[in-house]
Amino acid sequence: MRFFAEVHTFSSNTLVTTLLTITKSFYFISALTAFGLIFAIAFFIREERGVLTSEALRVKKLGHLATFVTLVTVLGGVFTELANLLGGSLLDAFDSTTIKSFLSQTTIGRDYLFQFITGFAVIVILQRAKKIGAMYWALALSLIGLLAPVFQSHASGATNHGTAIGSLLFHVLFISIWVGGVIGLIAISPEERTASIERFSAVALWSAIIVAGSGVVNAWSRLDSLSAWASLYGLLVGLKVLLMFILIGFGALHRKNISSRGGDRKAFSLLINEVAVMAITVAIGAWLSTTHPPVSAAAENYVNDAAVNVTGITMPLPPTPMRVLQEYVPDAAFLGFLLLATALYIRGVVLLSRRGDKWPVGRTISFALGVAFADFATSGGVGVYSHFAFSYHMISHMILGMVAPIGFVLSAPITLALRTLPAGRTEKERGLRGQLVTIIHSRYSVIMTNPVTALAIFDGSLFALYLTPLFGTLMRSHSGHLLMDIHFILAGYLFFYVIIGVDVNPRKIPHIVRIIVLFAAMSIHAFFSITLLSTSSLVDNGYFASLHRPWSLNLLTDQHTGGAIGWAMGEVPILLAIVATFLQWIRDDSKEAKRIDRAAARADAMGEDDDLAKYNRYLQELNAREPRD
Repeated sequence: MRFFAEVHTFSSNTLVTTLLTITKSFYFISALTAFGLIFAIAFFIREERGVLTSEALRVKKLGHLATFVTLVTVLGGVFTELANLLGGSLLDAFDSTTIKSFLSQTTIGRDYLFQFITGFAVIVILQRAKKIGAMYWALALSLIGLLAPVFQSHASGATNHGTAIGSLLFHVLFISIWVGGVIGLIAISPEERTASIERFSAVALWSAIIVAGSGVVNAWSRLDSLSAWASLYGLLVGLKVLLMFILIGFGALHRKNISSRGGDRKAFSLLINEVAVMAITVAIGAWLSTTHPPVSAAAENYVNDAAVNVTGITMPLPPTPMRVLQEYVPDAAFLGFLLLATALYIRGVVLLSRRGDKWPVGRTISFALGVAFADFATSGGVGVYSHFAFSYHMISHMILGMVAPIGFVLSAPITLALRTLPAGRTEKERGLRGQLVTIIHSRYSVIMTNPVTALAIFDGSLFALYLTPLFGTLMRSHSGHLLMDIHFILAGYLFFYVIIGVDVNPRKIPHIVRIIVLFAAMSIHAFFSITLLSTSSLVDNGYFASLHRPWSLNLLTDQHTGGAIGWAMGEVPILLAIVATFLQWIRDDSKEAKRIDRAAARADAMGEDDDLAKYNRYLQELNAREPRD
């Protein structure tokens, strides 16, 4: 009865609601098409030493058109969304003042504006792109535009919105790769399709697994009872799950027909059918985005809970060492990235093992420790309490910025990637391995690996974040919190990669310079901590006060404690890095001495002078040429 009541309510909605659903459907389809076409250029179509071929340029024109259509649907979404919020007709939305306020003062409006800006940037890149590197930027921007609305979706209103948003983020991410990849295969020539479909089948399998898993987690986070599944929202989710199994079946048929006769004709036919089912699935997803999920019993119980409304987590009990060790609330977005990185790292190690190559166990252990520390700082007890107390936020920051990155740097992920990524399919094609080498030695990498640049990002961001209103703004949203966590770990990784990294580095940095940079980092970090300890006002812009926590009521004292923790925890990793740099210096000097000794022994065996003897003779010749007084 509840389902029929909701259907009746839906059927009596205004035309605006229906147009909003249609507009969102066209947006997702056009955006996925644009993404898929760019994806095909970046990974399917052969390039020639980084330059786009005629086939790539042809597909690029289609991507340009699809992106333009996406911009049109974004504009349509602005007017239909605004009319829907106003509860009037479309004519009510055509008011410049109202549109300006909608785009600048509401989160939904800012999302539309952000989507338009990213889409416009993609069009500009596609218009001028002649090399494969530009296509990677266009691909990243188009993906960001697709993912941005996730943080303002219905998932953000769930009680455990960290799980809901994180699972939806990965759901949309890998649907984009899956659907976009299929669209890209259809758009390219038969020759390129035949060469790419087998490679894509492995990516599609991974995507299907992640899409299915993230979809289950997302449904579980919002549909916690049989009555919820009996709602219109629940039935739409069930229909989407059914279509997902059909799509997985298409994927299995693809793998079966890859090597068969007439495989391309069969594959192309299957791809067309698969896209049709995907279009229906995307349309249902758009319908879901305009349909409010049923309110769970847990959400009703915590409707007036300030902590849940702001953080999505119930207020924990006062922290004790045992509680900090035992608490665990998954931050699904960050946890998903950690799981994906772990799966890729393990796959690389397994590939090397199958080839008969050995990968140092210590590097694998180092990677595992990095993952464990990062998970503890985001989903473990420290991560949970970091939402509610500045002191624990600073512990999380130090672990993410200074402890976990050391583990990741010493695990040599770039070296592993260079040894396992596929090479080009022809002599002229760089392949993924060649593209990674190009990126490592690019002008951008040279600038980023400059010790001064790494230090400025590593320590300079402390002042930009905590001594401006930026910290309080980012803490109030899940996207802001995720952005901070990602920045901490990437900034730390860049810094320690430059200083103690074992991976290939485009710069040869003298050990004495590394030690000077480490001492500078220690001094700057100490100065920041003293500044934080000396503050007489809160830096969170009222965030922690809005949570009304019943323990550790003196917020300024807790902030000073955070400054002391930052000072203490920040010095230890840097001291360890100094020791490691000295050890690397001694080891490199030892290797150089052995090299010189080998060269001297080789020269002596051949009856020649060694390098030192040659240099001394050169000095004698210079001295003989000087005029005598």
